[in-house]
Amino acid sequence: MRNVVRILIGLGLLFVVAGAVALFQVRQQGLWGIIFPSVAYETLPPEIAADFGDGARVRVLVYSKTNSFRHVEGIAAAEALFAELAKERDWAVFSTENSAVFAPHLLERFDVVVFSNASGNHASDEQDQAFRGWLEQGGGWLGIHSAGDDSHSSWSWYAQTLQSGSFIGHILGPQFQEARVVVEDRDHPVTRGLPPEFRHEEEWYSWDRGAREAGFDVLLTVDESTYAPRRIRRDEDRDLSMGDHPIVWSRCVARGAAVYSAMGHSREAYEKDYMRTLLRNSVDWLAGDTGCETTFGAAGAAQHDMGISAVHETPSHPSRRDSNEG
Repeated sequence: MRNVVRILIGLGLLFVVAGAVALFQVRQQGLWGIIFPSVAYETLPPEIAADFGDGARVRVLVYSKTNSFRHVEGIAAAEALFAELAKERDWAVFSTENSAVFAPHLLERFDVVVFSNASGNHASDEQDQAFRGWLEQGGGWLGIHSAGDDSHSSWSWYAQTLQSGSFIGHILGPQFQEARVVVEDRDHPVTRGLPPEFRHEEEWYSWDRGAREAGFDVLLTVDESTYAPRRIRRDEDRDLSMGDHPIVWSRCVARGAAVYSAMGHSREAYEKDYMRTLLRNSVDWLAGDTGCETTFGAAGAAQHDMGISAVHETPSHPSRRDSNEG
């Protein structure tokens, strides 16, 4: 009888250990939010030093909350890269996963907000509206990779304004493939210093509508003839080809400006010189003279035609830089 009890206890402990290991692997692989999606929002904001940004040329908020899939390595690598760029470019960078940072009195302390692989329904309606107001009144937004996937679809304004269309999937079979990336607009400040084309390995995203069709300024495209734009798993073989396939784009959002890059899933992406240049240029341009304020009439009319509302109050960014240095 004692032997039976010992065996049962041993098996129980084995199951507990195996379960703990499995849960740890789920977290490490970023799948926790997929298996257990959350709609939890913080109500107590993070503490930001009173002198944050004093004397800095640009103030950047790097936000990486994930209520859906979590790009564990990509988030960590991006945070490290922004910290490096801050030292080089005279930026002040504050990183958080606390959605309560989206409050008007806190957002006004930043020139640029980066959604660094943020995913899911990660903020409350009130926090969403605070971010929208900040952006439309002169803020600058940079979205990276999963900031453009389908986990944000519950907020229609975000999907219509910052994404080119509905996300239809990313490649599988294999999940990561090297492809040729082409710089479409070589005169844009975001693309300065980039080679005319380069090879990049990525989990390539597709949408049901291209950024060009949606009225965005297309900066980079991926050549679909250099990889297999298909989603292949089990009994699924889905064609994800778009033909014209933008992967980096920009636009005015009322008085604010936005840039999105589909590149940035893995740690290795942030080790590339072209990725460093792209993110550096994006922040500098978004914090400087984007031209969105001076061309607000035309931009606002175009956005209105697309069903995107514009805010007409006085901009709430008195510290917004008038030009980019360096």
